[in-house]
Amino acid sequence: MSGPGVRRTTWAALRARRRALGRLAAWSAVEALPALLGGVLVARAVDRGFLAGQFTTGLAWLGGLAVAVLAGAAATGQVYRSLGGVVEPFRDELAARVVHGALREATRAGGRADSAAVARLTHQVEVVRDTFGGLLLVVRGFLFTAVAALLGLLALAPPLAGAVAAPLVVGLAVFGASLPAMVAHQRAQVTAGERLGRSAASALAGHRDVVACGARERVVSDVDGRVTAQADAERTLARMAALRSLSLGVGGWLPVAVLLLAAPWLVRQGLSAGAVLGALVYVTTGLQPALHAVVQGVGGGGLRYAVTLGRILRTSPPDQPPPAAPTPPVDAAPAPAGTGSVPRTAAPVGGDAGAWVVELRGLTFRYGPQARPVLADLTLTVAAGEHLAVVGPSGAGKSTLAALVAGLVSPDSGSVHLAGVPVAGTPPDVLARLRVLVPQEAYVRSGSLGDNLRYLCPDADDARVLAAVHALGAGALVNRLGGLDSEVDPATLSAGERQLVAAVRAYLAPASLVILDEATCHLDPTLEATVERAFARRGGTLVVIAHRISSATRARRVLVFDGDRPLVGTHDDLLARSPTYRELVGHWEDVPPPARVPLGHA
Repeated sequence: MSGPGVRRTTWAALRARRRALGRLAAWSAVEALPALLGGVLVARAVDRGFLAGQFTTGLAWLGGLAVAVLAGAAATGQVYRSLGGVVEPFRDELAARVVHGALREATRAGGRADSAAVARLTHQVEVVRDTFGGLLLVVRGFLFTAVAALLGLLALAPPLAGAVAAPLVVGLAVFGASLPAMVAHQRAQVTAGERLGRSAASALAGHRDVVACGARERVVSDVDGRVTAQADAERTLARMAALRSLSLGVGGWLPVAVLLLAAPWLVRQGLSAGAVLGALVYVTTGLQPALHAVVQGVGGGGLRYAVTLGRILRTSPPDQPPPAAPTPPVDAAPAPAGTGSVPRTAAPVGGDAGAWVVELRGLTFRYGPQARPVLADLTLTVAAGEHLAVVGPSGAGKSTLAALVAGLVSPDSGSVHLAGVPVAGTPPDVLARLRVLVPQEAYVRSGSLGDNLRYLCPDADDARVLAAVHALGAGALVNRLGGLDSEVDPATLSAGERQLVAAVRAYLAPASLVILDEATCHLDPTLEATVERAFARRGGTLVVIAHRISSATRARRVLVFDGDRPLVGTHDDLLARSPTYRELVGHWEDVPPPARVPLGHA
């Protein structure tokens, strides 16, 4: 019914709570008293009481049954209390596992936020909790009730026990044989729902890129296909209910038919009317409801449990110790006096700082097989220590270029090399030492300010952190928050303050390549200039996705997305060569292009 991972996890959860399971079993035995005694007490009430003309005796036997029912009802309340001691800790373990897995994936180098993790935490974990508890209830209920009823039948009339047990076993066999197909269809239904959620989330989050790339029809078609696939999976799963009905018919109703048809013959063989009635009580109030509960529970909730838990285990693997990374060499050279720069902790992988270079060769990328390329056959080299600004209209592909250089997405063709190391196939921990990307929406977590600033360089001491803070003009922010040891509530920081925290964090990182993807757009022009100049003095290579034209004027070279053919040059050179750049300059500065621009100059 389930994969080995699901079985191991389930057994581990049960073994870890043996004491709670022991209490559950003890109260379940008390709860099964009516199933064990019901038929015998009814038979005695009929044969020795009512049919014998002893009305009081008959009522006394039924009074004994009432006591057993009351005891069973009292035990049922304790059963649910014991159940919570098994189920709730298991749910907490799964929730912690999902959260840890999602955070590990979202914060690792080259990782991404997974929208499906929300579905796993808010929906799938609760599905596992509810179905795990339901399975424990129905399985232990069936075991205790079925055993009690069969023991009662055996004490009442041994031949009847065999006649009832045979169709019960056949019904269970039919149900067990159908379980693999049910699991497959349940898995398809869960997967289809998750794919639909991921597809819809991607379409909504990337609507601007979808429109810019002309991919609206393809994206709508993709989401529509996911909706259809989920609907088909739901209908197929509903049809599987027929197999459960067959199992119930064979194992639950066939014994009743056998007893009714065989009753005249059994009486002629000497079986009393009370014994026949007692046998019917065992079947109709014990075995049949228990079989119905276990078939419906396992066939419904059990399948959801196996598939949903399997999905959680695959997508949220347990924490693994990080692979040992080679110790990077330490650059102990002091910072130039008066620059406020901070010594880097490591030279880039693949060579020393002097050999640093970014190489893009024949880079092509599109957001879909039929979409227009965002980048087409782009070749670009950024030398060690260079400061490059990237400009262009919205949707031209600037952030896509940053993501490709950082290794967050893969190109359709071409290659990206950082310090001679191909980005494709490079482990995330190595990429983290090669480059650091600061996005427009900066991430700040709860905790101390110092921990936030040291996020990419945990070994940085206070003096080094404060040097970086002052180099980037973040001293006022640190003072306002109360120093490095102060606790930070991300919700109380403005967008610009979060960008300052992320900038200091990147400044301290060991990577020699820094990519600022509109990472200072919420800062005022003066503070933005301070941040960019600090990174330019930091050493290494700086790529800035420009938000203001001032970023381009500070760069050594500028890459402008001018139609289908990106151009590279200095600020003055591009004013002469690129109409798109002149238009951007005029828009940003709100002044007409300078009259000295030599139009037509090659």
